Amino acid sequence: MKSDERQNAVTVVIGGASGIGAATVADLRAHGHEVVVADLAPPADGIAVDVADEPSVAALFEAVVEQHGGFTGVVNCAGVSTLSAIVDHDAAEFRRVVDVCLTGAFLVLKHGGARVTDGGAIVSLSSLNARQPGTGMAAYCSAKAGLVMLTQVAALELAPRGVRVNAVSPGLVVTPLTAPAMDIPGVRDGYLDNTPLGRSGEPGEIAALLRFLLSEDAAWITGENIDVNGGAHLQRYPDLHGLVMKAFS
Repeated sequence: MKSDERQNAVTVVIGGASGIGAATVADLRAHGHEVVVADLAPPADGIAVDVADEPSVAALFEAVVEQHGGFTGVVNCAGVSTLSAIVDHDAAEFRRVVDVCLTGAFLVLKHGGARVTDGGAIVSLSSLNARQPGTGMAAYCSAKAGLVMLTQVAALELAPRGVRVNAVSPGLVVTPLTAPAMDIPGVRDGYLDNTPLGRSGEPGEIAALLRFLLSEDAAWITGENIDVNGGAHLQRYPDLHGLVMKAFS
């Protein structure tokens, strides 16, 4: 029988201490999942993890198996961003963003994919920037676009075990990661003017879609990247770098 809830579901939420990750933790728990929260700074009952460090990621999933006997799902919400024109971009800063957003996602898929229960599901948080370029966002856009292709490859490779792998690409959702930019004149309006539904998203709206992709109701969905952005992918991305330069010039 299909249901929003999975029998004996144990789900690992990486980046679950704040923002969309925290909303996802609350949503899954409300629908019967046993949730393991993993983050750089997790709550007292969580597990510390640095997704850019392979031994840390491997140790996370080993600990979950040891403590819970296994797990049926993984949600990877870990992410960082930066802002710089390409010609001025510090290479180490570029690598930092790619290490977390792309290499980190690879490590989660590698170690989580090896240990997740057959028939389970893994969902990564991508971004509108996987398909829509933004000035000053070379590192983030490149990493998120790479994550979408990584998701498709993982879906092919894990399908023989019945493991589904998908991604979700939100538009503007105000979280601790995005909130500072909203105080810069013109940034919020730039996003909303290019969002046909005329508003930003709520963390809980993204969490509900993540839960659906973990559920048996999504049993025939894999290798997808689902846009959830109020239609923003139909228009254009705001000139974020230009607005920031103007505000601080």
